[in-house]
Amino acid sequence: MNPFKKTICVLILLACVLMSTGCVSEKPVADEENSSLAEEVTGTAAEKQAGNLRDAPSEVLLQKEYIASKVRDAVVLIEEKGEESFPEFRQPESEWFRDDFYIFVWKTDGMRLVYPPNLSGEGENMSELQDSMGKPIGKLFIETALSDEGEGWVSYYWPKPGEVEPSLKYAFIKGVSFDGEDCLVGSGFYADDYILTKNLDECEHFSREGNIFISNLFHPDLYERDVYLNYSIAHAIIRPGEALAPHRMKNPEIHYILEGEGVIYIEDLPVDLRPGQMVYISANATQSTINTGSMNLTFLAINEPAWRAENEEILE
Repeated sequence: MNPFKKTICVLILLACVLMSTGCVSEKPVADEENSSLAEEVTGTAAEKQAGNLRDAPSEVLLQKEYIASKVRDAVVLIEEKGEESFPEFRQPESEWFRDDFYIFVWKTDGMRLVYPPNLSGEGENMSELQDSMGKPIGKLFIETALSDEGEGWVSYYWPKPGEVEPSLKYAFIKGVSFDGEDCLVGSGFYADDYILTKNLDECEHFSREGNIFISNLFHPDLYERDVYLNYSIAHAIIRPGEALAPHRMKNPEIHYILEGEGVIYIEDLPVDLRPGQMVYISANATQSTINTGSMNLTFLAINEPAWRAENEEILE
């Protein structure tokens, strides 16, 4: 694994631990007599919510199981009805074709028999089909259907409907025979609908205090759906000779140094910085970071709860 990606994984796990051990804010109660009951109810609700998340299967697993089950159901239908089943797969807003979910059917020589998103593409030979990165997915689909297992997953990059840039997609392929023909049935899903990924070069860096650049590598506000996380990871760059002005955060913060050298002052106490070092900064502590080296000082800043402007106070 790329060392930077490994660092991200470790820090995400670390942030999750910090969240799980953080304080729960108390709700005001009408009087002291009811306080213990309120705390009991609040605690029970929080435990129930945590338990539900902890015990529930992951969204990725549920989607994998759903796609595989629909492909297997389609195979059963084809075995029962042969080509008479094909119109059912093409029916919009049906169990077989809705939004970006659909069932496709090929012969194992590559001839496409069913392709609901574009019926004009039916009848084409797809054996030489390649994904956006040149991966020979046509051959891989066929090989998977004809394998000893007769089924399996194939990953590839393909643009989402209406988009140009490719996204990672997983297709489940299963072989089927009917009317003396060997065929394959498949369907897939886009990984980033369930697995959040982000490359640093995709992040927008904004300048702060001159030669200091910060980008949100992860922040829950960046996503339209609930990610059930309330922390943020910022990627920060301080150019040689530059410094972050003294400031305070109302929440604890962790800095993890990726490269470069510097000093962070926490309540005027200096702490030398070097690659691979983690620094914990308690809530409301005055901090300032200076790049003392000849190269960029690069680090990750983890905030829990997620960074908000109102939680930061810039000091003169």
